[in-house]
Amino acid sequence: MQTWVEKLWYGRPLWSPLLHPILLPLSQLFGRIAASRRRKLEAKQTRLSVPVILVGNISVGGTGKTPFTIALVSRLQEQGIRVGVISRGYGGKAEYPYTLTATSTAEQSGDEPLMIFKRCGCPVVIDPDRVNAAQTLIEQHKVQIIISDDGLQHYRLPRDIEIAVVDGERGLGNGRCLPAGPLREPPKRLDDVDYVIINGENQHHIATANGHELNLAPGALIPIGTTPEAPAPVAQAVDAIAAIGNPQRFFNTLQTAGFDVEPHPFPDHYHYQLDDLFLNNKRPVLMTEKDAVKCAAFTELDHHWYLPVNAELSDDFWQRLEAHVQILLTA
Repeated sequence: MQTWVEKLWYGRPLWSPLLHPILLPLSQLFGRIAASRRRKLEAKQTRLSVPVILVGNISVGGTGKTPFTIALVSRLQEQGIRVGVISRGYGGKAEYPYTLTATSTAEQSGDEPLMIFKRCGCPVVIDPDRVNAAQTLIEQHKVQIIISDDGLQHYRLPRDIEIAVVDGERGLGNGRCLPAGPLREPPKRLDDVDYVIINGENQHHIATANGHELNLAPGALIPIGTTPEAPAPVAQAVDAIAAIGNPQRFFNTLQTAGFDVEPHPFPDHYHYQLDDLFLNNKRPVLMTEKDAVKCAAFTELDHHWYLPVNAELSDDFWQRLEAHVQILLTA
């Protein structure tokens, strides 16, 4: 069920004009404050000794940044480049700066940094102060390039390449800044970034000269806990849980694969309790990879799987980006 806020941001409810006198002035004020803040913080930036690629967005909610970040890190690693990742570590409780290790948990680091670390094996440092996180990577891990997972609006952090990820299905909503719309900055901000990655079909015809399409390709289901390796569920009734920014995208993916889905959405970054994972029947329980990293300690899980997804982009995009990176590394 969409909340009334989501209906306001992404739909056209008949009652929305009633809120315009209140919300539109606030949105305009929000946009002006965001622009002023950007100017002030950019003026105080100090360049780092290695290039920074920032992957973020201009809207609240999930857009597919983390799968894209994993693909980006992996691609650069294939080129022999020493890559490090910095993140806010939303929901993590570790002391900052915190460098992830093989024993790190989602409770310490947050779910997205742990997912990146497990997939890529590169140094990952979390700290709300992203400049401090970047300096930690440079000093302790001798990285050649830093990827910032989110933080487009963290303007204290200098950046050499900006990449904005947009949900092709939901687009930019009604195109308004908070609170009348879902945007952290006005739509024209996309004109300033180096690359716009559109996750899925560009249903809203977002016009950008630097746009590239992203496809999230589902992989094979992977068991969790004591769930047997086989047989994995195939096109049957399942319970699906998701604590991500846009859970409906995950549910739609399962339905497209032929599953009869009973959806169970949770708030983004939600920390599961064991009772959340055992529902009222023995149907298979499917979840996202981001959910799975938070459930790894639950050895009691015996009919649970997660669905990994892999970000696919065009050769043209990768060639452009790799050429851009090489220029930065040789400067």
